Amino acid sequence: MDKILDRFLGYVQINTQSDDTTELNPSTPQQMFFAQDLVEELKNIGLQEVTLNEYGYVMATLPANNGKEKPVVGFIAHMDTSPDMSGKNVNPRIVSNYDGGNIVLNAALGINLNPEEFPELLRYKGEDIIVTDGTTLLGADDKAGIAAIVTAMEYLLANPQIKHGKIRIAFTPDEEIGQGADHFDVAAFGADFAYTIDGGELGELEYETFNAAAATVTFHGRNVHPGAAYKKMRNSMRIASTFIYMIPRHETPEHSQDYEGFYHLTDMQGEVEKTTLHYIIRDFDRSHFESRKKEMQHYVNRINAEYGEGTAEIEIRDQYYNMREKIEPVMHIVDLAKDAMHECGIGAKVQPVRGGTDGARLSFMGLPTPNIFAGGHNFHGKYEFLPVNSIVKAMDVIVKISELATKD
Repeated sequence: MDKILDRFLGYVQINTQSDDTTELNPSTPQQMFFAQDLVEELKNIGLQEVTLNEYGYVMATLPANNGKEKPVVGFIAHMDTSPDMSGKNVNPRIVSNYDGGNIVLNAALGINLNPEEFPELLRYKGEDIIVTDGTTLLGADDKAGIAAIVTAMEYLLANPQIKHGKIRIAFTPDEEIGQGADHFDVAAFGADFAYTIDGGELGELEYETFNAAAATVTFHGRNVHPGAAYKKMRNSMRIASTFIYMIPRHETPEHSQDYEGFYHLTDMQGEVEKTTLHYIIRDFDRSHFESRKKEMQHYVNRINAEYGEGTAEIEIRDQYYNMREKIEPVMHIVDLAKDAMHECGIGAKVQPVRGGTDGARLSFMGLPTPNIFAGGHNFHGKYEFLPVNSIVKAMDVIVKISELATKD
């Protein structure tokens, strides 16, 4: 426990926020610095074939010690933290033996983590919990995953009586901005299947994701002095607002859960001459997903029919697809994770990912990759927290999967 805790607390103090505006690979230099540190750490604990490529991807091997080279199991986590909130000067604190009450994150700013707003806290009464100081995110997404993987590999090296096949590990940049698989070399990784250690609470096991697309809708207007605008001005912002209200109001993130899809307006910029809306489109069902994209085009057509051709235009770009399509033919890898959790005394909570994961794209690139918990809660913000026992259990599951993977 001390090793994984020290490792995690050290990792989160390295600022590795990604940035989707730089057009660099990795998107921020701090990620490459962290990757270089990880390379040295992996070599020091005794892993082999440790590599770092120009895009910031770290890979390494733990050789088999049971005489069985197949299957090769992979474990993957991402190095970047979300650009949604600062990851600079992270100041983690351990709340020992949590008493079930309010946790003051920052008294001066009046920031508290309390079970009235976050009832899941009560599940960890009596446990140690790592929290923020209320001014940054924590970075458990996904430095908890990295710490769990590295510590699991170190444990297996120190305990050769635990027999396992060949294991490959990888740490990727820019997952938080949807680019984590852009330069992932599946052939070089050489695993038969893998797991991202990037989930939330204890026991999470996920092999379904949204089908995902991004849509940019642009509205063109005409600016004329308002004093002389009669029958001349076309205000693109007003036209855009008409489009916004065409979107079904109950098919948005705040009105959807479980397997329900949505349209989500993520950003808007506008003036009289031009307004741009950015949406994401999500649905677990592929046919419904395709229908949502057609519906967006239909709304644009309606705008053009009312205001004139060329008033609105839309660009839709698919981002990733539901990895269930690629996992179902190899469901034994999900069963393997379930068995490992059971042997570690954890009840597997199989549920869909209402978000993105590198595993979705990797699965379509030929590497089936379900997702396993790393233990954190409330990612991407100041209320993020990590129960210490949960990250230890994530490490235990990695060890147990490694042990069970080549057993007959």
